Amino acid sequence: TVSPGDFTHAYDLITFIQDNYDLNILAACYPEVHPESTGAVDDLKWLRHKVDCGADHLISQLFLDNEYFFSFLEKARIAGINVPIEAGIMPVTNKKQIERMVKMCGVELPKKFIRVLERYEDNDIALRDAGIAYAVDQITDLIAEGVDGIHLYTMNNPYIAHKIYDAVQNLVAAKANAC
Repeated sequence: TVSPGDFTHAYDLITFIQDNYDLNILAACYPEVHPESTGAVDDLKWLRHKVDCGADHLISQLFLDNEYFFSFLEKARIAGINVPIEAGIMPVTNKKQIERMVKMCGVELPKKFIRVLERYEDNDIALRDAGIAYAVDQITDLIAEGVDGIHLYTMNNPYIAHKIYDAVQNLVAAKANAC
């Protein structure tokens, strides 16, 4: 029987699922380092432990600078983490949302993104559309670099998902046809 508190860390839950069920297990990873981690080396050690415990696939926490993801991906591969790693993209569509993400996840805001925020902070529709465009640019770059996949954090907003899909569907189809 499982009781509250049995799973102190993600790897505890992963081990339990791996030992008791025949499921694929997806786990989180952090291109800009987990907020509770002491640093990138420590973070990769624990990520490798999640994979060793049975995580089959990883989805990254959001990031706004693709270079963080590419650097993280290279370090993960060097550390022997060879499961698929999807890039987690969250289109920032309002200022409160990004302020919350910066606090909660430690996401760094690149200068290019700060300029977008400053330009459109007083116009909700323009900020939403600029956030979608920024996410599309990120996704285009990630697909061009051959990432394992894209995970969209749309916060249950079908409008955003639809706009992004419309913008990148030809890239996704071209990648699928190339495989």
